[in-house]
Amino acid sequence: MTDSTVNNRAHWQELDEWRKKIDTLDQQLSSLLCERLHCAQNISSLKSRIGEQVLQPEREKEVLNNVLSHADSPLKAHTLEKIYHCIIEETRLFQYEWKNSQPGIQAS
Repeated sequence: MTDSTVNNRAHWQELDEWRKKIDTLDQQLSSLLCERLHCAQNISSLKSRIGEQVLQPEREKEVLNNVLSHADSPLKAHTLEKIYHCIIEETRLFQYEWKNSQPGIQAS
């Protein structure tokens, strides 16, 4: 076996290890995102009871600032910002859909 073949095999093994790590992180993220949606559902219910709107831009800015404060580089901050804009948007849509599916709760 040549050095090149051994080297190539080592790279493939390393790639496989990184992919396994990402698979594990994806499982954790999925579980955490489901938990986040559960919290959003409870928040939506509370907002309905106290007459608050689903859309609260100031709170969304607060969430985004909190997340971005943990980024360790400008590139990661930029990417996290885009990811969290999607998470926030989808969570807001989830709240609207949940409210619309509940009898006696009027979506606002």
